[in-house]
Amino acid sequence: MKGNYVQANDNAFAAQLITFKGEIPSYAVVLKLTNDQVTSQAADADYFDYCLKCQGILQNAATQATGWKDLMRDGGSPPATGAPVAPVLPAAVPAVAPGIEARFRALVKSIKANAAYNEAMGQALGIEAAQQTPPDLTTIQPEIDAYLNGANVQVDWGWGGYANYLDMCHLQVDRGDGKGYVDLCYDTTPGYTDTTPLPAAPVKWTYRAIYRVNDANVGLWSKPVSVTVGG
Repeated sequence: MKGNYVQANDNAFAAQLITFKGEIPSYAVVLKLTNDQVTSQAADADYFDYCLKCQGILQNAATQATGWKDLMRDGGSPPATGAPVAPVLPAAVPAVAPGIEARFRALVKSIKANAAYNEAMGQALGIEAAQQTPPDLTTIQPEIDAYLNGANVQVDWGWGGYANYLDMCHLQVDRGDGKGYVDLCYDTTPGYTDTTPLPAAPVKWTYRAIYRVNDANVGLWSKPVSVTVGG
């Protein structure tokens, strides 16, 4: 089974857009793409790359400015380079409308629906997802966290990159009342809010989770996580 072909990391996504921009002219005719489709994607690639470069420069400038401000307030030895200088941004490129990823996905979807498309083209264009190795369902184990969020306990969990192979997550809780672990929920959306009213006296609630496939638990229970509530 293949994973998501769109890169999640911003830098990797920017590189993916640039790769596509450089390769798509070679396939535009056979895939029957219009000139507007090609130039629009190129503009999206250039502008996202520009945004990412500006972000990096400004983040670095903000770090330097914060350090200088702290030095001025608290004292110390200034760096040999002196005070930070105003950042210089790269040359601006024409702006595009928001929604670059959505437009890219729509374009790729239309390309993959074309009868002339094949996997070799997709590899060259950078739009074929890597083959995903299924997890060992006997050893797979969720990672969870629990913390107070206002009057509720938030239990964070995720698929660990294997959402395609799992159906749901079975959560249990031990409320320190002598009953041990009891079922809390069977969740299909990562992250769960435990809305059980908090007790008047302080007590430790402990949570654990295990994945499910075909209505049966698989793998190992997560390491338990605890949060003190009440009081």
